[in-house]
Amino acid sequence: MTLRGRLTAAFLTVVLGPVLLGAFFVGSTLSAVDRGRATERLGLAAAGVRTSVDALCQQLRAAADAVALVADPAARSRAADQVVSRGLAAAVQIVDTAGRTSYATLGGPAGPWQDCAADAATGPVRALAARVRLRDPAGADLGTVAAAQPVDPAFVARLAAVTGVGVTLLDDPGRITHTTEDREVRAAVLAAAREAAGDRVTDTADGRYVRRIGPSPGQPLPLVLSVPGERPPGLYAALVGAVVLAALLAVLAAWRLARVTTRPLVELAGAVDRVAHGDLTARVPVRSRDEIGRLAGAFNRMTRETGSYVAALTSSRDQLRGHLTVLGDTLASTHDLQRILRVILHSAIVATGARAGAVLLLDGDGVLVGQCVEGLDGRWPTGDPADPATLRVQVGAGVLGAVAATGEPLRGRWEPADPPTGEPSCETYVAVPFAAPHGAEPRGGPDRPGHPPADDDDATECGALGVLALYDRPGADEFDDGDLVTLRTFAGHAAVAVENVRVHEEAQRLSLTDPLTGLWNYRYLRESIRREVERANRFGRMLSVLALDLDRFKDVNDTWGHAAGDAVLVEFARRVRGEIREVDLAFRQGGEEFVVLLPETDARGATIVAERLGSVVRDQPVRVEGHTGEPIAVPVTVSIGIAVYPDHAAGGQQVLDAADDALYAAKAAGRDGYRLARAPDPVPTQEIPVVAAVSPPDGLPRAGAGDAGPVAQGGASSGPHPPRQSRGR
Repeated sequence: MTLRGRLTAAFLTVVLGPVLLGAFFVGSTLSAVDRGRATERLGLAAAGVRTSVDALCQQLRAAADAVALVADPAARSRAADQVVSRGLAAAVQIVDTAGRTSYATLGGPAGPWQDCAADAATGPVRALAARVRLRDPAGADLGTVAAAQPVDPAFVARLAAVTGVGVTLLDDPGRITHTTEDREVRAAVLAAAREAAGDRVTDTADGRYVRRIGPSPGQPLPLVLSVPGERPPGLYAALVGAVVLAALLAVLAAWRLARVTTRPLVELAGAVDRVAHGDLTARVPVRSRDEIGRLAGAFNRMTRETGSYVAALTSSRDQLRGHLTVLGDTLASTHDLQRILRVILHSAIVATGARAGAVLLLDGDGVLVGQCVEGLDGRWPTGDPADPATLRVQVGAGVLGAVAATGEPLRGRWEPADPPTGEPSCETYVAVPFAAPHGAEPRGGPDRPGHPPADDDDATECGALGVLALYDRPGADEFDDGDLVTLRTFAGHAAVAVENVRVHEEAQRLSLTDPLTGLWNYRYLRESIRREVERANRFGRMLSVLALDLDRFKDVNDTWGHAAGDAVLVEFARRVRGEIREVDLAFRQGGEEFVVLLPETDARGATIVAERLGSVVRDQPVRVEGHTGEPIAVPVTVSIGIAVYPDHAAGGQQVLDAADDALYAAKAAGRDGYRLARAPDPVPTQEIPVVAAVSPPDGLPRAGAGDAGPVAQGGASSGPHPPRQSRGR
């Protein structure tokens, strides 16, 4: 072969080599990027599905717990109906220990019901259910309570709407139960799902990516997620066409340019070889302005831009994986809201490149209060930069207040308001609201200890829980739409974190309160009596215990029905709360039996409280609805037994027993009165006599004297009427 032929061949090789490699690299890169994006979307969708199913299971479990906590069977059935009517569950089923259904709400989904705690589905899934053990006050097993929600096309459609991907529910043999996929792609998606294992993503012939999720512990539904690929149609045909066209042009120009291309082609071949081995830093010297020079320049630009793109993708992927891992671990390992919000804020700042940020939550007064901040040194509107709570913004005022009031995100350049709104100063900002996840019920309720009633002032008109705000980009650039999308994602995590913490607190509250009266339950009574006895020992104080029992309460139920009995119990509990102090504790022990703990109160003070309680119950009959629908005034009286620690007992259970014995004595004495427990023999404590102390003219006993006898006065309730609880009004 002649030199020109060899040069022509070399020219064609050098020219077509980069073209082919470039086409292959572009095609493979676009395919890899497409697959990576699809995998990331499916991963986020899988996390969203797990979160949604877990939130539903927690809701069902809370609903089942609420029913199981009701001691009375009839009240338990009404509680089940209330759970269904409030939308907490579609159906509630109560099963005894023999497996028989003792009660089931109407209109429940068909079986089988898949247990949320199961590791895998055992057949077609018609509903998700959470089951809790049903026990009597003594702890004996009475059966189970199950709360269920149907798993139907609407449920699958909601999962698809939340995650933004196609969702398919399979039955046990692998057939489609419900799906949001088009009919044209169902068969291909199902075939790809059979090949998928674990978290592996497979693709279909038409360019869709498929991933299976579950069944697994906490997510028993066998689901298939799919997304369409973003690869341009006809990509490979276009690349082949480009290569063919380049080959034709190279053949035409080879003979003319063969004599002057030797050195540039060698250099270009060397650079191509380096790129083929993964060195994207390879560059070709541009020695002329002709076609070879332009080719060299184009090659340099291609490798430079490709290297930058690959580096950016790698860095972004690693950074996102790291932050998502930290965020996921934090959400899964703690209910510490401050810690979770700090992790979310830091991740949002790093992901967007902001210099500072803050998370604010709405309080009950309609004010946004800072929960955690980062990078706001020197930007505070007040002189205390150490406490995030000093960042307070009224809803509707300034940028943050407008975001909370309207529910719409804002971004732009900062313009100081006049008068100041309490927001930190900055150059640019972006702020997004976050609200409770879809389907979350508002917390709080009337007469719940420690939880004031929900109020219209407790949330903004749009239902926002708070605002996530970031400040200042390097170079004074404004935040763009991509930053807004990223911040929305982290705001969603913040909303889930706030709701999870509230759900956790609500579950703790439900486990300690009586659902009918709102008083503390017997479980909390045992804990409280132990704590109050220890406190009385530590500080040398007294503790009075009142055991209360409504007289002839069975006659109320037999005469006017259990609904009237419940109304009497609720009204009695309200009157008890109205007559005791904030430091006193009221409990429903079971049925019509109640207990009141009076810390730092002697026998004299306890008798005063007992007289007030008897009077307020006796003097005001309870109005209930009779069988004919007409209001009826039901006369009610209460018998009360009083015991004082340490005068009447040496321990918590003993003082409760002493109060019960005194209650029986009050019942035996004709009811509608109170009796003080007799001091044990020998007396466990001996009070030092006071010379100046004499029996009071009214003859009422004092602590340490049993039923009579001169003792020193004392106790928090011996003096004037104690302050009354506002929540009982």
